[in-house]
Amino acid sequence: MCEEQQLITPFERKLVRQVDDRKIISCGLSSYGYDCRLAKDEFKVFSPIQGTEINPKKFDPDSLLDIRLREDPEGSLYWLLPPHSYALGVTIERFQMPRRVTALALAKSTYARCGVIVNTTPLEADWCGRLVVEIYNAANLPVRLYAEEGFIQILFFESDEDCATSYSDRSGKYQNQTGLTLAKI
Repeated sequence: MCEEQQLITPFERKLVRQVDDRKIISCGLSSYGYDCRLAKDEFKVFSPIQGTEINPKKFDPDSLLDIRLREDPEGSLYWLLPPHSYALGVTIERFQMPRRVTALALAKSTYARCGVIVNTTPLEADWCGRLVVEIYNAANLPVRLYAEEGFIQILFFESDEDCATSYSDRSGKYQNQTGLTLAKI
């Protein structure tokens, strides 16, 4: 389904744990899901410096800051997420969900064991786009979030029949998002 219907693009048909002699946090096809990579093109952290409140009905983009993408000695790119900070990131992968398939995005245990909490996010039937993911550092120390490496796992659920009303049928507001899309009503 991933290749025939382009459910996930780009698609890694096996679990990748190394790139150019550099160990990475795994990405690609796993036992019953798919480990997605964090895109390096868009990553923002909530900050009280410029914003005064977060209003989901009238989201102020000034509430978010770009933070510097760093590079470690092995060549891995990462952001340093401060303690008790909340960030928005987006997957490299683009999804084209079939009408009888829905999915859930969950945190990878590698990050969960470091104090990172990822909002459980549904990928509804007939939704398409790149997935925006909400990331929280619950730890008392900064945490590295590696760009272009696995950070969430997608679990897929297929029904025996098409859903009665899909995300596309409802004209979902996040349909076809191509990057980091802010909250909207």
